[in-house]
Amino acid sequence: MRDRYAIIGNPVAHSKSPRIHAEFARATGQDLEYGRIEAPLDGFERAVDEFRSQGGKGLNVTLPFKRAAFRYCDRVSGRARAAEVVNTLVFGDDVFGDTTDGVGLVTDLTRNLEVVLSAKQVLLMGAGGAAQGVVQALLDAGVAHLAIANRTLSRAEALAARFPGVTSWSYDGLGGREFDVVVNATSAGLANDAPVLPASVLKPGALAYDMVYGRDTPFLAAARAAGAQACDGLGMLVEQAAEAFLLWRGVRPETSGVLERLRAG
Repeated sequence: MRDRYAIIGNPVAHSKSPRIHAEFARATGQDLEYGRIEAPLDGFERAVDEFRSQGGKGLNVTLPFKRAAFRYCDRVSGRARAAEVVNTLVFGDDVFGDTTDGVGLVTDLTRNLEVVLSAKQVLLMGAGGAAQGVVQALLDAGVAHLAIANRTLSRAEALAARFPGVTSWSYDGLGGREFDVVVNATSAGLANDAPVLPASVLKPGALAYDMVYGRDTPFLAAARAAGAQACDGLGMLVEQAAEAFLLWRGVRPETSGVLERLRAG
């Protein structure tokens, strides 16, 4: 019987993770199947329990369940503990949780997009699970300064307070500040919306990066119109998936070919 894995979220029908992991499995000679689980908003734990009872070996976790996944675990990695969110569950004698979003984002930025993060001014938009999962990885990459902005300032303040040197802002409060890299970790693009940023935020030649993938979000369109480089989060999706595959199967698959094929459709 094949080992079973899946992505769990709500909504999840749009997810490219099954295709990505199918390609990883073929490339590495691993015998597994990978599906989708759309759990009710109040039914994450029940859905995970059912998957485990049927012999499931691991899950990727997406919106809005990353914090619930953290609470579900018996053990978590150091990076998950710092983030207080989990996007990868490993089922064995107990439940182990990790977050691979941070390494996925940094790998996409530094390797695929060839961005040098050291000494850069970086703005992270959002304070939910997606943002929580990448703060430590950005700091570890050596950014000069990381600022977190959110519509609700108190949420940005609470997240920033967990990491020394990180500052918090409202979107309006960013007027007059400039950043080399602006990462949108909000889900606004899924609703064809975008946080409103002051025009000064993007330095000339800055990179605007949206974790939402597969669409030209209003954030990316506005950044491109302002002369910035713009990129969606497809590369992050592939790279974080490769890190999860490594946790499950003990081998990290090559990613460049998979990313090229996804971009080509």
